[in-house]
Amino acid sequence: MKWVGKRATWTSWALALGFLLACSCLAGAQDGDGASKSAPAAPVHPQPSDGTYIIGPDDLLAINVWKEPEISRSIPVRSDGHISLPLVGEVQAAGETPRQLQQEIAKKLQSYISEPDVAVIVQEVRSHRFNVLGQVNHPGEFLLTNTTTVLDAIAVAGGFKDFAKQKSIYVLRQNADGTQARLPFNYKDVVKGKNISQNIKLQPRDTVIVP
Repeated sequence: MKWVGKRATWTSWALALGFLLACSCLAGAQDGDGASKSAPAAPVHPQPSDGTYIIGPDDLLAINVWKEPEISRSIPVRSDGHISLPLVGEVQAAGETPRQLQQEIAKKLQSYISEPDVAVIVQEVRSHRFNVLGQVNHPGEFLLTNTTTVLDAIAVAGGFKDFAKQKSIYVLRQNADGTQARLPFNYKDVVKGKNISQNIKLQPRDTVIVP
């Protein structure tokens, strides 16, 4: 009964604190004459901490093995998709989620450490990006989401410059065997609802070229 009472007390405090924070947020969202302002919605990106993020080459990982500083370290994923750790050896990291990778590392450490406690955190996302080059207003490298299409890429790059060849756009894609594919994209057709299959979802390291 004592524990129930304590839990009820903590619940009451949590509800009160939540109410105060909500009031504070509402007050902060108002300008000087009381009109509320709504912030623009932020784009949704796959977060390295969630269960859906797939590790890729060049991502920087933080590997922490509890009470084992000799093994714990920050390490980039090599271009072949592997990482190398003391006692663990070579491990395939690309294509795995952080949780899958930490389970694999823990499994390999069981021969040396009793009940190894492993944590894998993506410190820096370097693989899930794409490039837009050529006759756009803001060419460069951009963060790739799960739903980014060629049209999205053009939009985030600021749209076309005056003399862009909108019918001759193409995507350069690296194949698994090292070859490169060239995928055409006719902007004029797609915005008219023609050949919309050209508006493909981009993959990591794709490059959109606007001549």
